[in-house]
Amino acid sequence: MAVSRRQFMKVSAAGLAASSVGALGFIGAGEGLAAGVRPYRLEKATETRNTCPYCAVACGVLVYSATDGTKDAKPKVIHIEGDSDNPINRGTLCPRGAASLGFMHSPNRLQYPMHRKPGSDKFERVTWDFAMERIAKLAKEDRDKNFVAKNRDGVTVNRWLTTGFFAGSSCSNEAGYLTYKAIRSTGILALEDQARI
Repeated sequence: MAVSRRQFMKVSAAGLAASSVGALGFIGAGEGLAAGVRPYRLEKATETRNTCPYCAVACGVLVYSATDGTKDAKPKVIHIEGDSDNPINRGTLCPRGAASLGFMHSPNRLQYPMHRKPGSDKFERVTWDFAMERIAKLAKEDRDKNFVAKNRDGVTVNRWLTTGFFAGSSCSNEAGYLTYKAIRSTGILALEDQARI
């Protein structure tokens, strides 16, 4: 059987390529890759859209939560990432926003109202009802005591100058506007908001 020079070069090149692939460990690479692929860890998690709580930019975040599989288990946040559909941040997050998961699971995170009694050196856990009633009572006492209805010239001003209000940044424009109206209606002038409403 006569083999031309061209046929010899083709067979030699194919043999060299096959032996090189085998020597580099690519034989069975497809099966090895398939065996090494782990299931996507967020596949069974619940995705919730939210807003980053840190600043006035109000970046969108995706919060993933899942249970450990036991019956009646409470869902736990397992991952937080930027929302690529959000027009503000397009999926990116600053370092603080990217570290939100650490904030969520921090043992120092305040999760319920605390109250320090006069003269005490420690805080005690109280109910939300107690906290809201105490805030309302102290605010009313301060407003009744320090409300300025008229200035020196007799002009009606309706001011409450001894108390201020600091609003959060994770609100919509509408919520910010309602906050502004509600606080201004009490006479408070010292109103600050991270979003500068």
